[in-house]
Amino acid sequence: MRSHKNHSSSLSRREALSAYMYIGPWIVGLILITLGPMVASLYFSFTDYNIVSPATWVGLGNYRHLFSDALFWKSLGITLKFGVLSLPLQIILGFTLALLLNQNVPGVNIFRTIFYIPATISGVAIALVWGLILSPERGLLNPLLSLVGINGPAWLQDPNTALYGLVIISLWGVGGGVVIYLAGLQGVPTELYEAAKVDGANFWQQFVNVTLPMVTPVIFYNLVLGLINTFQYFTEVFILTQGGPVRSTLVYNLYLYQNAFFYNHMGYASALAWVLFVIILVLTALVIRSSDAWVYYEGQLKGR
Repeated sequence: MRSHKNHSSSLSRREALSAYMYIGPWIVGLILITLGPMVASLYFSFTDYNIVSPATWVGLGNYRHLFSDALFWKSLGITLKFGVLSLPLQIILGFTLALLLNQNVPGVNIFRTIFYIPATISGVAIALVWGLILSPERGLLNPLLSLVGINGPAWLQDPNTALYGLVIISLWGVGGGVVIYLAGLQGVPTELYEAAKVDGANFWQQFVNVTLPMVTPVIFYNLVLGLINTFQYFTEVFILTQGGPVRSTLVYNLYLYQNAFFYNHMGYASALAWVLFVIILVLTALVIRSSDAWVYYEGQLKGR
């Protein structure tokens, strides 16, 4: 009996050791690449630090400066405006495409692949391509608009339309969300549609009372991810506009980057990063808190 217990204990230790060996690289990476820089940035956010000189403790000085920094408020406002314009369009367009691609028609798998491919292309490549498409001199979009009698604007070169150009570019990668919506749509039990048809429900009634409630968890998931990605928007604006013209596209992440690597205000940039973290955390918490009112999980009653 004792021998059996010793054998079991030895086996458990070997299994635990094997488990730690497998997850060890991930733990080391988490500490060195994620948690370590986060702790360091939190410390630097309370200092005056320009990389080349030792950090000087300033306490809450960087955070107090935020409230009097006009560019901080401007960049935050531009980011919020971008999110209000872009995020609903991404959700609506992605969900609409998923509904179309959920139909049982010949060649639908080809179209699913076509719509997903843009989501796999790097942000830099997308930015460069869209820079050519939106170019007022040699771009492709304005000539197409002229065919229907619309005089296309200068897009990214005009402060009145530059942000709208970035919104258009942000819709390019909705294919990633389409795949998730499509998975949710295909997970709706067919018996619910059959029961709705027996009750005499038409297509629109089936969509409102069956399809939409059953995919609200997927919509909620994409909403949270989209909200986070909106406040992290950077690559396209960095490549195409650098915050211009006349700072009309100075999104929050770009202003943070400029403070850190253009002006060497690393301490102030760290404070900006932590304020961004708090903003995303609060907004995400509000969205999660609201989910009780509109997200339906099969087999679970809503909290109302």
